[in-house]
Amino acid sequence: MKFAQFLLKNGSAAGIPRLVERFSKFSPSPLSMKQFIDFGSANACEKTSFVFLRQELPVRLANIMKEIDFLPDKLLGTPSLKLLTSWYSQSLMELAEFLEKNPSDRNVLTGFTQTLVNIRNRHNNVVPTMAQGVVEYKDAFGVDPVTNQNVQYFLDRFYMSRISTRMLMNQHTLIFDGSVNPAHPKHIGSIDPTCDVVEVVKDAYETSKMLCEQYYLTSPDMEIREVNAKSPGQPLHIVYVPSHLYHMLFELFKNAMRATVETHETSPTLPPIKVHVALGAEDLTIKMSDKGGGVPLRKIERLFSYMYSTAPSPVHEDNSRNAPLAGFGYGLPISRLYAKYFQGDLQLYSMEGYGTAAVIYLKCEPSSCFLYLTWKTNAQRNLCMQF
Repeated sequence: MKFAQFLLKNGSAAGIPRLVERFSKFSPSPLSMKQFIDFGSANACEKTSFVFLRQELPVRLANIMKEIDFLPDKLLGTPSLKLLTSWYSQSLMELAEFLEKNPSDRNVLTGFTQTLVNIRNRHNNVVPTMAQGVVEYKDAFGVDPVTNQNVQYFLDRFYMSRISTRMLMNQHTLIFDGSVNPAHPKHIGSIDPTCDVVEVVKDAYETSKMLCEQYYLTSPDMEIREVNAKSPGQPLHIVYVPSHLYHMLFELFKNAMRATVETHETSPTLPPIKVHVALGAEDLTIKMSDKGGGVPLRKIERLFSYMYSTAPSPVHEDNSRNAPLAGFGYGLPISRLYAKYFQGDLQLYSMEGYGTAAVIYLKCEPSSCFLYLTWKTNAQRNLCMQF
């Protein structure tokens, strides 16, 4: 396999290809939000989590490493992809060291938690590094519709894999690191059992507003309306990961503000961004509407495309002079993955010449919030055939 050849050529441990082959034969275990809550809130057992994760995390890493091997040789040969693959191989090796260790040994459990923290930190720049690799490939060899479709398919799976893996690592490290976040004492790891959706909306708006005013010296107001059809008169609370919701909303607010300010740059006032939040029996829906001029229908899907997105700067380059509302251009496709992660969705509806409405759909029942897993029957074979 190409990935194995790369590892061996670069002096990596010869055991890595065998680890990839061993663990990629298994599929990741599906988990629901309810299972996360039940595990974290009722006598959470660090030993049980350790035994599960020392098998589950290698399975997830090996599966995505196997898929990386199906990428075009020219993409795998970019400096960014070589760096990224070295991160994954090192992380897999570190996890494999715990396969035979005693789960009853306190030092083993402490060491495992610290290893997860190290792996998480190592992979902090995975998104921009992969993005830079795609840019290097596109600049050197161009792009065609077939390649665009295939890379889109892979990157959706790759980034979803990253989201799910980090979720598992975060839950373990946050629950078992021996400390409680004083700002969020009721959180179960990264999950808030009573996530106040409106507060997250306001928080994302205020941060986006600050950035917008720093760059454009002005910003649109926000009008928000709440509808609780499930429990009339009660706050809109759901079980969710606030950081995921914030990520989605922050991206949508940035886009809406940028479009609004640039469309109405000669107007004395700016039309507000309108947000509607509705809680029903099954879904929590957030609709954000702007009057930023909209986009034609044929360009809607391009907004979710990695290959058509604004090219990111190199990972280590100083981006301080870039427009803060522009970003890497990967915000929308990755935000949609965050929404889909717990069986939700993110859709855009635009009226060219007027504005755009972005809608986030989230499941409000923890038992129906199963982690979205990208591995399906023959998925890797299909990916191989595409490339």
